[in-house]
Amino acid sequence: MTPAELLHAFARTRASLDGTEVTFWWTGDIHSWAPGQPYRHLFGFEGVNVARLVEDAEGGGFQLLTREAGFYLDPRTREILDTWEDKPVVHIWNDPANLRLRPFPVPVTELGDQVCFSLEIPVAHPSPLPVAEYPLNSADDTYRALELFQFFAPEEVFTTEEPGVPCTMSWMRMSPWLPWMEQGQRPGGLAFHCRGRKLGSPAEVPERLRTYIADRHPQYAHAPEKWTEPNETSWTYFRTHHGSPSR
Repeated sequence: MTPAELLHAFARTRASLDGTEVTFWWTGDIHSWAPGQPYRHLFGFEGVNVARLVEDAEGGGFQLLTREAGFYLDPRTREILDTWEDKPVVHIWNDPANLRLRPFPVPVTELGDQVCFSLEIPVAHPSPLPVAEYPLNSADDTYRALELFQFFAPEEVFTTEEPGVPCTMSWMRMSPWLPWMEQGQRPGGLAFHCRGRKLGSPAEVPERLRTYIADRHPQYAHAPEKWTEPNETSWTYFRTHHGSPSR
């Protein structure tokens, strides 16, 4: 199978080739780790990503246009948190969270009547929150993380003419402490462990998430109309909206 054929199969798994909006919902948990310390179940985590796929004439692939919102939950009650250890919780409002998809040999594993597309993405770039300016909020002048995705689709994803197919997914991230946690340069960080699925319609998003988004940032119920950059992240959002230097 050629890289272009693999990309089309992955694209109809992750989104829809006809450009209609596709909503993913996920749920999971976040644990902390630190040298010499026990693992702690700090938060539940739940969120949505709304995507639209458009052809990218320049690169021979696609632009995946998305917004995503994610919410930190009490690990026991699963209620959306306002504070944690007397600190305001800054939820995820990433607009945009876009991606260019080019033909490449997407890793795929056959699993009986399913296939799994797996993406392992190490991230390292200059931190938007330099330690000298944000000593309470930043662990390092380089942001480092590891994103691990698995997308599970029916085996007919390679033969169907349908623009999209059903999909379930898993996601794990290893990351530094979140800026709003004010952990400074304390060794350790967070492990996110989530699972979710492509929804049949936005109405399938859990009601409390739909209400929370509608009351605060209703644009997150829809994907962007066109490509913009740079992408928003938890670190850039914190700097823009909450990030007076803490020195």
